[in-house]
Amino acid sequence: MSLRPCFFLLLFFSSSVAVQVRLSAALSPDGLALLAFKFAVAADPGAALAAWDEGDADPCLWPGVSCAAVPSFSYPRVVAVSVPGKGLTGYIPSELGSLSFLRRLNLHSNSLSGFIPPQLSEATSLRALYLYSNNLSGPVPPSLCDLPRLQNLDLSGNALSGAIPARLGNCRQLKKLILSDNRLSGEVPAKIWPQLSGLMQLDLSRNNFSGPIPPDLGSLRSLSGVLNLSHNAFSGEIPSSLGNLPPAATLDLRGNDLSGKIPRVGVLSNQESTVFLDNPKLCGLPLLSPCKDPSAAPPTWHRSSPLSYSDQGEDQARRKRLKPGKIIIIAVADAVGVAVIGAVLVYAYWKLRLTSRGGCSCSRKTKLGREEAGGNEPCCLRCFCFSPPAAAPSEEGPNSDGAAAEEEEGHLVAVDKGFSFELDELLRASAYVLGKSSLGIVYKVVLRSGVPVTVRRLGEGGAQRRKEFAAEAQAIARVRHPNVVRLRAYYWSSDEKLLVSEFISNGSLAAALRGRSGQPAMPWATRMRIARGTAQGLAHIHECSSRKFVHGEIRPSNVLLDGEFNPHISDFGLRRLVHVAGVFDGGGAVLGRGNGYLPPEAQQAPVGKPTQKWDVYSFGLVLLELLTGRTPELSSPCRATTLSSRPPSMDPAELARWVRKSFEEERPLAELMDPALHREQEAKKEILSVFQLAMACTELNPESRPRMKTVSDFLENVGRR
Repeated sequence: MSLRPCFFLLLFFSSSVAVQVRLSAALSPDGLALLAFKFAVAADPGAALAAWDEGDADPCLWPGVSCAAVPSFSYPRVVAVSVPGKGLTGYIPSELGSLSFLRRLNLHSNSLSGFIPPQLSEATSLRALYLYSNNLSGPVPPSLCDLPRLQNLDLSGNALSGAIPARLGNCRQLKKLILSDNRLSGEVPAKIWPQLSGLMQLDLSRNNFSGPIPPDLGSLRSLSGVLNLSHNAFSGEIPSSLGNLPPAATLDLRGNDLSGKIPRVGVLSNQESTVFLDNPKLCGLPLLSPCKDPSAAPPTWHRSSPLSYSDQGEDQARRKRLKPGKIIIIAVADAVGVAVIGAVLVYAYWKLRLTSRGGCSCSRKTKLGREEAGGNEPCCLRCFCFSPPAAAPSEEGPNSDGAAAEEEEGHLVAVDKGFSFELDELLRASAYVLGKSSLGIVYKVVLRSGVPVTVRRLGEGGAQRRKEFAAEAQAIARVRHPNVVRLRAYYWSSDEKLLVSEFISNGSLAAALRGRSGQPAMPWATRMRIARGTAQGLAHIHECSSRKFVHGEIRPSNVLLDGEFNPHISDFGLRRLVHVAGVFDGGGAVLGRGNGYLPPEAQQAPVGKPTQKWDVYSFGLVLLELLTGRTPELSSPCRATTLSSRPPSMDPAELARWVRKSFEEERPLAELMDPALHREQEAKKEILSVFQLAMACTELNPESRPRMKTVSDFLENVGRR
């Protein structure tokens, strides 16, 4: 009788062992490690892990799990785990470190808490670790620095504390390190940054770091994004060695306790004032606070008046006060004087010739709005822009006074000294309609000399703002660069405003990207020539004067190409001229309406004043279209059948998001770039560098985007290092 209980007990243990043996035999070791993560999740509101079933023989079919065949194993091994943004709560178990072939662990944007397990360093194949936007706490495990292949580490948006481990220098393959928005503190370790020669992005912002900025951060020669040290407690002077950073790098040092004079060397000399804001003890350019010279003698006083400075001090103060005023007076006098003198001379000249003018000589005498855009039938510009007489008027005819009065107030002002023509020649020349937009109609006009020009009619109205229009046109005409379309003349009257520019013969970049019949796809060298030239022209617009010009309408249709595919930026200053002229353009001429190339901050109400960072974002989208071959016109289901990995339709902003996501997921470069470039294997390094630059230009945060001069310098160095 006493043996019966022992028998049943032995039978129970035997059954349990058998169940465990069957479970182990059904699921691979990688699957058991993943089940440990599922059991560590306390809440799964979206049922993201519901299909992770211990009864499955292959975890590779589970959502969020990717596998690959390994020659030395009879079963596929887990290489990626991606469960982002599912609202998971719980902790990260140490068992995930047993996934020895794991390359990418992506658990960002959840609510996971607890420490980061140091055992993750045992997953020696790990290349990308994305744990940002969780509730993780504790220190950054020093053992993570022992991962030999780690390239991307993003732990931002958590509650991590402690210091940066000094063993970080062991991550020799690291390209992206983001530790922002945590509670890290202490001094940033020095002597480790020269070992991270491949680091392209470093973000330590919004922590509690203190002490000096390590000078050897200037040794990050591969940096192409933002070196973000903002909103910490860094103190001391800015190391001049930061000027050794590559031209593509952008700094952000806001919100610290830095002091002293800002070094004007290398990259530091090209930064905007916003980079150094909220550092009250900083001085020097580009800030407006001058540095005090400790060696200067104290001011002397008049014996007769203890409250007055010496004559020398008064002279210096007076010069400082008058310097901005002189600049303003000179600028206004230059613009207004040239416009007024030119307008008076042209008015006097043409008033004498009005009686000799005839009517419109072309057969199609139609008013503006009746012609079809793109028509091949030529007509004189007068027929397009002015009402033709109903019949040959006599001197006493009823229409003669009205026509003369309309043309008497017209003024053609040449702003290009190397090019001259008469108003009558312009109005009688053959004109072809090139296209229409909300900003008027564009014509190709062939002058008597055979030289073609482009004429844009802005619209009707705005009779009281001639001086403002003239001053703005003169300012735009002074912007001269080989990659910017040159304004040659303008015509102003109460009813008509015309802009005369040089004609660029080979169409727009938008048309070239769509492809033309009989023409092969553009090679990489041509695309780089277009990118470099456009960047140079845009940088010149930004830097050519103290006014800080902004284009505001950068897109492929505004980049014109000549016969050798050199780019020319068109429509510079057009929005400003329309605003100053006060014309009625029929389309509202609202900045940003229907323009998918503007950044997010330009598409939110209320829309602020355009900035140069807008142009940088738009240029980044143009770069992405050059790289991918994707344009809004090509984003159709038919096009998607040949590029199955790409979305069936993308506007420019969607293209930027898709490229950024593809890089995070480490997709092959061949899936991103234009198939026409697949044959150019020798250019893949250049293509990758330009992709990185385009993503830096299209950062959502305007302060994270580089300056256009920095972008231009980077493109000049691509392929020449």
